[in-house]
Amino acid sequence: MPFDATFESLATFQCPDWFRDAKLGIWSHWGPQSVPRYGDWYARNMYREGSDQYRYHLRTYGHPSQFGYKDIVQLWKAERFDPAELMDRFVAAGARYFVAQAVHHDNFFNYDSAIHRWNSVKMGPGKDILALWKAAADERGLPFGITEHLGAALGWLAVTKNSDKQGPFAGIPYDGDDPANRDLYLDNRRYLPEQDVEVQDPWYADDPAWHRHWLEAVTEMIDRYQPDLLYSDGPLPFGETDYTPGLQAVAQLYNTSEHLHQTNRAVYQQKDRRPEVSAVGVMDIERSQTPHIHPEPWQTDTSVGDWFYNVRDVYKTGGHVIEMLVDIVSKNGNLLLNVPQLPDGTLDVECTQILDDLGAWMRVCGEGIYGTRPFRVFGEGPSSVVVRGFTEDRVNWTSSDFRFTRKDNTLYAFQLAWPEDGRAVIRSLADHETVANVRLLGHGPVAFEQAHGVLVVRLPDVRPLDVANCLAIELRAG
Repeated sequence: MPFDATFESLATFQCPDWFRDAKLGIWSHWGPQSVPRYGDWYARNMYREGSDQYRYHLRTYGHPSQFGYKDIVQLWKAERFDPAELMDRFVAAGARYFVAQAVHHDNFFNYDSAIHRWNSVKMGPGKDILALWKAAADERGLPFGITEHLGAALGWLAVTKNSDKQGPFAGIPYDGDDPANRDLYLDNRRYLPEQDVEVQDPWYADDPAWHRHWLEAVTEMIDRYQPDLLYSDGPLPFGETDYTPGLQAVAQLYNTSEHLHQTNRAVYQQKDRRPEVSAVGVMDIERSQTPHIHPEPWQTDTSVGDWFYNVRDVYKTGGHVIEMLVDIVSKNGNLLLNVPQLPDGTLDVECTQILDDLGAWMRVCGEGIYGTRPFRVFGEGPSSVVVRGFTEDRVNWTSSDFRFTRKDNTLYAFQLAWPEDGRAVIRSLADHETVANVRLLGHGPVAFEQAHGVLVVRLPDVRPLDVANCLAIELRAG
């Protein structure tokens, strides 16, 4: 039965098994804002006088009244972009789905749009980035998703209508004020804040014409690429009543998938955590997570560094990413990981190493990740991640810290620090959960004892992995 654009209808959504089983996705958060190699939100902050990116732009390209974001767009060539080679690398790293950015807040489309000339075929690379990504994902059997960040663009780009308050360019309008650039920078002078602010408020402008344009653009994306996943960067656009543009887009996504596959296999993601809103799809949490097992599947989206390539970045290590993955999966979540691409489409040596480290670990421990479900408890031990928005510090784990997953009669216990005494002591088993045997992944069977719910495992002298070693504990049925 087709979905209607109502909360009641869309709340019947059931998360498809492919998403629940996949656990790890790779994201290409990539576009013209990678060109300066100076980080996220460049297209906005280059117009914020005194900001770090404004100073960098002034000194590198010139004043934004003379050389604006429209000119940065033309510098993006993606000349070494090889989606097949990259997708092979992502698969080798353990990714079971792939997601590509369709449009960021910069209002530049990474595909051949019929409704917006500022796109990657008509300008810049001269390539349909989404189509190339989708073909590479399809050839390797990966579900393909797209992200849209367009909803916030109307207010986000309003700073392009400003001018410097001081210095040699004081009072000279930025290039966003030129009517010739209206279709990129938008009609948004009324959203220009009176004072400089990092993030505009509200996130979504209350403009019915803009809402209609958003729906037209997102419908075009769905119709052209039939994604298995659609992500909106923010809460469900726009409003909280039935038949709003956001709900119409979600219904279009699900009905398109159902038409193609005879059942809906698509997933919609947005960032409102209220159950009545998140019920229309899968809740996404940016750079954070849930403190405990969430009853429904969910996702953390994060990056190994900044969202767009940034020469100042200090990346997460492969070990840090692995520990995050284990903790997230133990709580019924997936990890969507961005690996920043250089403007030419390649990865730097550090990002390549992170992927290699992740893949090597997954080849040993993937059994305890893919296709698993949460155990009765997500883990045990004194340490935990800090659950606070945009906080991802690495945890100083102890050998008493475990995270659990399960598959059939096997409990997987990830020990987050290797014990000096050579023992793994697990206290979360119930009296009726009798252990039949224990394997250390990457090593083989290991000796164990169980008494009064406490399992003590004797570990080998040499650990198989440097991070998050995994015990596969077979429980007797009954």
